[in-house]
This record gives sequence, C-alpha cells and structure tokens, in this order.
Amino acid sequence: MATAGPETLVAERVRDAIMGGDLVPGQRLVEADLMAQYAVPRAAVRTALGTLAVEGLVEREPNRGARVRAVGIDEVIEIVELRLGIEPLIGRRAAERLDDTGAERLAEVRSGLERSLAEGDLLAYSQTSRELDRLLREQSGHLTGARVLGRLLAQAARFHLHLALKPGRVKRSGPEHFAIIDAVLAHDAGEAETATRRHLTGILDDLEELRAGQTGAHRTDGVAEAPDAADAAAKTQTHEAEGATAA
Repeated sequence: MATAGPETLVAERVRDAIMGGDLVPGQRLVEADLMAQYAVPRAAVRTALGTLAVEGLVEREPNRGARVRAVGIDEVIEIVELRLGIEPLIGRRAAERLDDTGAERLAEVRSGLERSLAEGDLLAYSQTSRELDRLLREQSGHLTGARVLGRLLAQAARFHLHLALKPGRVKRSGPEHFAIIDAVLAHDAGEAETATRRHLTGILDDLEELRAGQTGAHRTDGVAEAPDAADAAAKTQTHEAEGATAA
C-alpha cells in the first residue's frame, strides 16, 4: 500500500482544521507557516492548497495568497439540497453492506452520541456526528457518492457547527441520528434511506429559519455572520465550559 505524500497529509490536516473549527472563514493560510507547522516543502503546501481550493474549502487570490473560504447561507441550503439527492442512497447502501467491524464501530458512535447528549457536550456531539457521516460513507462502498458527499459536508461544516449549538437542535437531531444508526444496524435499507431523508429535511427547515431571521445588517458581501457566532461559542465551550448543559 502506497504511503501518502506530504501534500496529501497537509491537505488532510488543513481540511480537518477547517471542519473542526480551528481555522475560521476568511483566515489566511500562510505558506511559510504551514511549511513550518507540518515540516514539508513549499511545493507540498502549494499542492495541498490547490487541492483544497478545488474542493471549495480554500480560495486563492493572485498576490494575496490563500484563505479559508467563507460560505453563505444560500450556498449552504443548496448544499443540503444536493445532499438530499445523495445521502439517502449512502444510508441505504450502508445498511445493505454493513459488515461486523462496521457494526461495532457504528454501535460505538451511537454510544458516543448518547454520552455527549447526556453530558450536554455540544462540541463532542458535533464531532461524533461527523464521525457517523464518515463511517456511513465508508460502509456504503459507493466511492463516487462518498467522495462528492465528503466535499459537500466539508464546505458546509461551519454551519453544521452553528446548528449543533442552536438551542434545542440536538433534541431533534439526536433521535434522527439514532433512527439512522438503528436502521443501518438492522440492515433495513428502506428505513435507513427514509430516516436520512427525514434528518436532512430537518436541517433544511432550520437553515430556512436561519435565513429568514437574517437582515441586511447581519450579512456582509453575501456571507452570513451566523457561523462567526458559532466560532465564538465553540471556543468558549472548549476553553471555559467544557461539558456545559445543552439548551
């Protein structure tokens, strides 16, 4: 099995940092800093940034370098609409193809979600739900769908964090996630597809509500301000109130 090159490793680390909230929309990605951080040559950093730009996570400007791309509410809604055409199929395929190892990992993810909900740890819940997404894509065996879905999820990661921190959201998304997991564990392909569609419809409803509540003062150049509030809340929870009770 071939070892991943330095450009692949840098792309993975930066991608994870964007999805996890360590890198925020608009933040500059300085080549020299990345070279020092990951101990790789400039060519590897530039290749990695090019890969992330193709994925829609990074934007590069002539003579200004690269920065984390900001995604507005309208684009996120379009992304979820696309997910509605792909993700139910991933759920169905995962239920049909789930193996013993996958079942064990899926049961662990379920336990992790239950634990984070019981402890009111919204950041842990968000991170575990991302692990659920990765596991379902992996178990589906649908390489093209998994690749496209992975990119869509990465682009909208900031808004998913914002939704996870929204009061009352996890009270709805928790049962939705459990319904998907239980259907996949039962190899019930039809229910896995239906439960996934129901979950995504709920996300769309929340996003539409978020968009309706925004005014011109809350948006700048078509980029919604909401994820920035999520960034602040996330850092507060991480550094000051780990394990805070969910609303």
